Amino acid sequence: MKIEYNNLYTHFVFTTLNRQPVILEKFRLRIEKYITGIVNNNHCKLYAIYANPEHIHLLVSRSPDLDEESLATIIADSSERFINDNKQCVGMFLWQDSCAAFSVSKGDVDKVCKYILNQKTHHQQHSYQDERDVFVKFYQQTIDVKSK
Repeated sequence: MKIEYNNLYTHFVFTTLNRQPVILEKFRLRIEKYITGIVNNNHCKLYAIYANPEHIHLLVSRSPDLDEESLATIIADSSERFINDNKQCVGMFLWQDSCAAFSVSKGDVDKVCKYILNQKTHHQQHSYQDERDVFVKFYQQTIDVKSK
C-alpha cells in the first residue's frame, strides 16, 4: 500500500574507517553540501548535518520508499566516491562498514537539530567515544552492544 503521509525521522552517525580524523575543516562544507544533495535526490529531506573530523551526524526525514540501511548505503557509497574523486581528504577515504541510525520523534526534531549543529562546541568538551557511550546507554534496548 502506498504511504501518503509519513514522519520517518532518522538521526544517522557515520564514522570514518578506524575513526581516523580525515575530514578536514577546509573540506567540511563541500562534503556536507554534497551529502545534502544525495539526501534530496532520494526524495528525503535533510534537517541538519555536521561533519566532524572522524564522524558525521545527519538528521533526515526519510521517504517511505527507503529503509535506513538502503539510504545509509546510498549516502556512504556516493559520498566516498565524491570525497575520493574530488580529493576532499588526504589519502583514500572510506567509511566504516556500519553506521548508527536512531529514530527521532517529531517533537524531538528541533532538539536533535540543535545537537547536530552544535557538534563543534560539543566535541571541545566530549570525545567521540564519550558521545558513542552516551548513545549506546540511551538506546541500549535496541542496540546489540556485544556485537559492537
